[in-house]
Amino acid sequence: MTKYIAVISGKGGVGKTTTAINLASAMHDMGRDTIVFDANITTPNVNVHLGSPKLPKTIHDAMHGKIKITEAIYKHKSGVKVIPASLELEDLRKLDVSKLRSVIQDLEGHADVIFLDCGAGMGGEAVVSLECSDEVLIVTNPDLPSVTSATKAAQVANDLKKIMLGVCVTKVIGDKYEMNQKQIEEMMEQPVIAMVPYDHAIRKALQLKYPVVLTHPNSPSSQQYKILASKMLGLKYEYYLEKNPWLRLLAKLGIKIKR
Repeated sequence: MTKYIAVISGKGGVGKTTTAINLASAMHDMGRDTIVFDANITTPNVNVHLGSPKLPKTIHDAMHGKIKITEAIYKHKSGVKVIPASLELEDLRKLDVSKLRSVIQDLEGHADVIFLDCGAGMGGEAVVSLECSDEVLIVTNPDLPSVTSATKAAQVANDLKKIMLGVCVTKVIGDKYEMNQKQIEEMMEQPVIAMVPYDHAIRKALQLKYPVVLTHPNSPSSQQYKILASKMLGLKYEYYLEKNPWLRLLAKLGIKIKR
């Protein structure tokens, strides 16, 4: 059975797409078949992040009835599967957002976990994606405008009675000008389940068009994303496996390792 996880935010630029891609990549490395679905159909970013801004078949083609959505599944060199949206303005014309629902539902059984990288804010496309999701992860930055917007997004998800995984706070510097974890939890009334530090490795990975968990596996942001992915799967993340490929192989084979 496929699990749909909506990755939402109240505003753009908080790291939502980066989070979706890296969690999908981390879970793929943990043996799960994952897909990142670019549900931000008006301002898509997933394929841009991974270096393929223009692909022949997209979500828009499926919504227009030209193809089946399964024909638009692409596998990145990193192993991550993505379903891109079109960057062409022409594809936005006469687009019925409600058709996004059936397109998402047609993916049932084609992956273990599908991340719905939702549009920023709570417009029609984001609400449809939320309605199709099983669980919701909220992404925000530790500043008042971002947290205020994320709080509104959380309220919409709660109204839809979705399972709330919690809040992933990104671009954390840790200075006195930021909202701390306790302040964010009190304002949003949701648990903070990850604090991803501001990390230049993420910028480098974006330039390389790869997930940071693969380009810089030992960077602070990568470790946090992998810990979060493990938590979401109900697994225990073992950092020491990163240091020894043989131990990592044995773990994938299900062979218990004593330390």
